Amino acid sequence: MLNDAHHLRGSLTLPGDKSISHRALLFAALGTGRSVLTGLGTGADVLGTAHCLRQLGVAIAIADDVAHVHSPGFSGWLTPAHPLDCGNSGTTMRLLLGLLAAHPRMTAQLDGDASLRKRPMARVVDPLATMGAQIAADLGRPPLRVVGQTLHGATHVLPVASAQVKSALLLAGLFAVGETIVQEPLPSRDHTERMLAGLGVALRSTGTQHAIAGRGPAAQLPALGDFAVPGDPSSAAFAVVAAVLHPDAAINVCGFSHNPTRVGFLRALERMGARVAIANPATVAGEPVGDVLAQSSVLQATDIAPDEVPSLIDELPILALAAAAAHGTSQFRGLAELRVKESDRLAAIVELLTLLGVATQSGADWLTIVGKGSAADFAATTASFRPGLDHRMAMTAAVANLCSPSRVAMHGFAEAVGSSWPDFNAAMARLSGD
Repeated sequence: MLNDAHHLRGSLTLPGDKSISHRALLFAALGTGRSVLTGLGTGADVLGTAHCLRQLGVAIAIADDVAHVHSPGFSGWLTPAHPLDCGNSGTTMRLLLGLLAAHPRMTAQLDGDASLRKRPMARVVDPLATMGAQIAADLGRPPLRVVGQTLHGATHVLPVASAQVKSALLLAGLFAVGETIVQEPLPSRDHTERMLAGLGVALRSTGTQHAIAGRGPAAQLPALGDFAVPGDPSSAAFAVVAAVLHPDAAINVCGFSHNPTRVGFLRALERMGARVAIANPATVAGEPVGDVLAQSSVLQATDIAPDEVPSLIDELPILALAAAAAHGTSQFRGLAELRVKESDRLAAIVELLTLLGVATQSGADWLTIVGKGSAADFAATTASFRPGLDHRMAMTAAVANLCSPSRVAMHGFAEAVGSSWPDFNAAMARLSGD
């Protein structure tokens, strides 16, 4: 793990977007025939989705970031001989659950690591049950045992904006009988809707309400075909903030998704006075993409409101680090969802910032950060920080070490970042010239 880079300069190509990579594999597996996915994310979470699909009878060969998929189609999926291991990936578990529940000949068990077993699944299990799904769970948490049924469309009003829950219900609704409607309290990332539309699936979306006409469990979808996965904006956030916090940095972060539901972190950084400029806008596989040139900046405090949290939910740890280096006091509100991520992420943010000598206050769903004025004013601590399996927290601590006097010691760093960006350390080393 790098510490105290003298400068950060150059261009950076990111791993493929994790959310889109999961969905690209799933849609390639739902269609009948061959598909080729390029730019696929190669973290452990995405590879876990591929492993589960192989157990369902889908042929998948992955070399570097290219996946060749040959599928019999959804109706041809096979009952797995062993439990499907979703590892640390909530996306894998929740999206597969919606599909397996709608497959009448399917009996399967979905399980994961110790971290995933703590994450709430009732938010998917309960609405699926109203459609006729038969799913057994232990107090609403994994392992999940599903016996596939012919589902019937229903209307779901979600208490929390969640792209994973929304996607699971829309995918179940696609293979159900009748119409399924999902109403969110706030807009969440819309990759599933974009990919459904690209395959010709009738979907009505009006901001926070989405309706899909069920085609029944025997529905046939076309092969996804050739599909290019753009770079991951959540990974981009760590490189952008590293450049903004470092005193001698200019980084061009190339070719990542600029989907409006995913780049709330850029809007927040712009409010803070960060020197970030968007370049080379384009469209790839129905997704807006582009580059961002990020440079050393002097930041001012900002507030994060609840209605913008869904667009930057995964970037909140690194935005909290940016706020810690800003002038003034920032307040983040609407953070309850952080309590049920790969860790209690809100508590982990407070722990890390405290190690860095940053004053904070927090409650059940809010966080106040008293900025130090610059990362150079963080404490030169050598204390230990344990990110567990939380890749976002591990990379946030690594950026703090890269841009400040801190020398936070981490245990299990490589295992944590392996879920999304295994090459993180090497990529940062190239920018520093090490």
